[in-house]
This record gives sequence, structure tokens and C-alpha cells, in this order.
Amino acid sequence: MYIVMGLGNPGVRYEKTRHNVGFMVVERLAQALDISLSKRSRLMRWGEGMIVQERVILVEPLTYMNNSGLVAKKLLRAQEAAPERLIVIYDDLDLEPGQIRIRQNGGSGGHGGIRSIMGQISSENFMRVRVGIGRPPGRQDPADYVLSPFSKSEWEEIALSIDEAGDAVFYIIVEGVARAMNEFNRRREDW
Repeated sequence: MYIVMGLGNPGVRYEKTRHNVGFMVVERLAQALDISLSKRSRLMRWGEGMIVQERVILVEPLTYMNNSGLVAKKLLRAQEAAPERLIVIYDDLDLEPGQIRIRQNGGSGGHGGIRSIMGQISSENFMRVRVGIGRPPGRQDPADYVLSPFSKSEWEEIALSIDEAGDAVFYIIVEGVARAMNEFNRRREDW
């Protein structure tokens, strides 16, 4: 069993923003796997299904980004799952738009959602699928940048990386994280 958690902020205001790339990937996966994200609680929206013969729970926290750890902790406890069965998908300023990177564990890289998860579950041993959104132009505040929508010209690149991140999650579950890192941790131009 795997818990696949896309990070973002709930509500129409944040729907198409850079910080909600994790939600976008979970929604794309749900569509591809015919999993309905119709279950809802105060803390999260989720659905359950299968990837090959593995049970998966696709989750969108409704706690806002910097409290995502509350949902991770609740789900890991409820499912009696180890942190190593958690895959978190989120936006990354340090990757160019269109790039994705898979990590088996590590630090937060300054990302508030990842910091919250690490603090709540007392572990850094969970898988991450980082989706590049690039750095803000000029002197734009990074906080304003991540909460702003993608431009029309950025959508084509981001749509491809959303699909690739979904493929990466599938690959992690079917082939394992080490093989997924070897396959996906390259620039798209190298493919």
C-alpha cells in the first residue's frame, strides 16, 4: 500500500497556482487510474484504487500547504504504514519548469509543506516527486510567485511535467524508487 500525497492549497483562489502542482498531479493520476477523489474530511480529500497489484490512496490535504504534515501523520497512523510508503508530490523553485526529480528521502529544501510533514511524522524517510516551477523573475517575492497562476506560455511545459510526475509515481510503485530515480532524474532534453 502506498499513500500518494499531492501538496497544495484548497480553494478556487489557489487552484491554478504554482504551489498547487502537487494537487494537479494527484488529479491527473486519479483521472488516469479512474480513481474518484470523492472522499472528504475536514483535513483532506482522497480516493483509493490500485496500481497494478498495489493499493494506493491518492490524497490532497485541505489544511493549507504549511500544515500538510497533519494529514500525513493521520494517514500513516490510520493505515499503519511506514513513512517509506509515502510519496509526496510538490512544487520546487530550484528546478526549471518541465523538470522533475525523485528523491528517496532528505531535507525540506526550505519547502514549508515538506518541513511540516517531516516535523509531524518525525522522519525524512519518505519519497518525494519534485516538480519544477522555476525561480521568480527579477526581484519578485518567491511567496507571491508560488501563489500566482502559470502564464499561458508556461502551461504547455507544466502540463508535460504534470504528466511525467504522474508517470514517475506509477514507476516508483511498479519498479521501485531506485529504478524510478535512474529513469526520471534527467532533463527532458536528454530523453
